[in-house]
Amino acid sequence: MMSDRFEVRATAADHFAWLRTRLAIERTMMAWARTGVSLIGFGFTIVQFFDRLGAMPGVAPARFPDAPHYLGLMLIFCGTCALAIATLQYWGDIRYLWSDQFAAIAGTGHASRRPPMVAAIVALMLVGVFAFFAVLFRLL
Repeated sequence: MMSDRFEVRATAADHFAWLRTRLAIERTMMAWARTGVSLIGFGFTIVQFFDRLGAMPGVAPARFPDAPHYLGLMLIFCGTCALAIATLQYWGDIRYLWSDQFAAIAGTGHASRRPPMVAAIVALMLVGVFAFFAVLFRLL
């Protein structure tokens, strides 16, 4: 059982260790958000660049004309999935930190509001889904 592995004491040092852990989780989530956005943006850029490159006069036709399209789709899909998986991991870690086991060192009751970062991540996932289907059905 997890609670038998260590002792939680209500000291200032333990409280600040809890805060450092909480901030580390936040930084990790922000790093995943940055990675997901980069993948989505890079995938969309690859598709747009090669579509426009093929339409320019004097450019030789591509040997595999659909390859950039599929690569872009894969990158957008991976970025969106990375955001979703990171969000699930984030919520699991936060639930663990706010569990009754750590109530003595958390300093306050349960988190009463959602961090704005979560709303931003959900919005980015929606952008990723839109970009995926826009590329898939060549809407843009």
